[in-house]
Amino acid sequence: MAEPQTIPTDPSSPHEDSPSETAEQVEPVAAELVAPGMTSLNGSPAGAAQAVVVAELVDGAVSQGDGPAAEAAPRPRVGLVRGVLNVVSATTRVCFCLASLVVLLAVLTAIPLLQLIAFGYLLHVAGRLANGATLGDSLPHFKKAGQIGLAASAVFVAALPTQLLAHWESVAYLINPGSGQAAAMRILAIASSILATGYLLWAWVRGGKLRDYLWPQPKRFISDAWRWSTWKDVPDRLWDFTTSLELPRFFWLGFRGAAGTLIWLIPAMIIVVAFREGETGLAGLVGFVALMFLGIGLLYLPMLQANFAAENRFSSLFEVRKIRRDFRRAPWAWLGAMIVTLVLTPIPLYLLKIEATPREVMWLPCLVFVAFILPARIATGMALRRARRRPDPTGMWAMFSRWSVRAMMPVVVGIYLLFVYVSQYTSWDGLATWVQQHAILIPVPFLSGV
Repeated sequence: MAEPQTIPTDPSSPHEDSPSETAEQVEPVAAELVAPGMTSLNGSPAGAAQAVVVAELVDGAVSQGDGPAAEAAPRPRVGLVRGVLNVVSATTRVCFCLASLVVLLAVLTAIPLLQLIAFGYLLHVAGRLANGATLGDSLPHFKKAGQIGLAASAVFVAALPTQLLAHWESVAYLINPGSGQAAAMRILAIASSILATGYLLWAWVRGGKLRDYLWPQPKRFISDAWRWSTWKDVPDRLWDFTTSLELPRFFWLGFRGAAGTLIWLIPAMIIVVAFREGETGLAGLVGFVALMFLGIGLLYLPMLQANFAAENRFSSLFEVRKIRRDFRRAPWAWLGAMIVTLVLTPIPLYLLKIEATPREVMWLPCLVFVAFILPARIATGMALRRARRRPDPTGMWAMFSRWSVRAMMPVVVGIYLLFVYVSQYTSWDGLATWVQQHAILIPVPFLSGV
């Protein structure tokens, strides 16, 4: 085999060779590296070998610019320990951001009116998935939720010394009122509070990342903390971060989604009115008819909500014909999403509706509700995305699938309505549970705490 030749270069040339010119220079050299009798570049085994050699030499020559064609530097390999640490670090970040997102949505859900922001966010997740987004892209402001959660965790940790000193001060005052120990604890608590506030502000002005909380950069603090330029843009950055969360947009989406859903729940309102004064023959008949209409509406409502969020049009909440066409393309995905939305995730939550929660800890049951309902919204969005990616079905299997799912769907809806019916006798809010359906409305257990 011939020795590789060195490609001459002209050092006086003012410009570097283009990649095409470099390839033309390298190809004859590569041809000599191929064994005799293997000169065909196309249509023979030699062609593959020669193409590989040419590609490698071109990559090396182009990466080096003008000069001798050298072997490309090998890519550094990540060690096993570092690879495992990277995976653990990435998984931890994702889990923390997800937990922070659920907690933030639960806090919003526990606050009247602001709970429409949480409802709009959940609808938006389903809508983005229905529009073809990936699961990672379907959760807006996911990393920002992690930043907020990290800041809240830092405040909690930084406040612990102050709370401990304040507790010791109160204990010392109870044992010996007016003692010097109580006064000393009070002074230390105030100093600890000031120090913690300054530490947190310095971490936030540097970006609010985990490393900013763990290491305060004392040299930078001494050189920059006293400068006005370090702090002057902090209010603008805070305002930009707050507006980037798009809370008004989520509120408007949730408000329209709730209004349209309540229109679909008119049969449930009829049931409430019919049974409020006690069951009679006529009230039972009216309630039964309303229950039938409510069941028919629930066959389409979860998907209609995802369609509304995807289209961002109020009228799309009533496009039943369009949803029926989507059902024909992916009936099994539709069935799976409806089982998750109406059976697996909402039914266990009715156990938390038996007794009202104090207002002070209202966000705790909301935390469980949001954690269960978020996967349901993801399931409906993914089912609608799958349906809109598939062509119109043909053949016997498609017909068998449609009619099989149509036969099972009344069972799914019937199980859900059975638990809603029972919950009017077990839930704290009584008959109002017909309208407070957390599976399709705001994921909150009660209208208010006690």
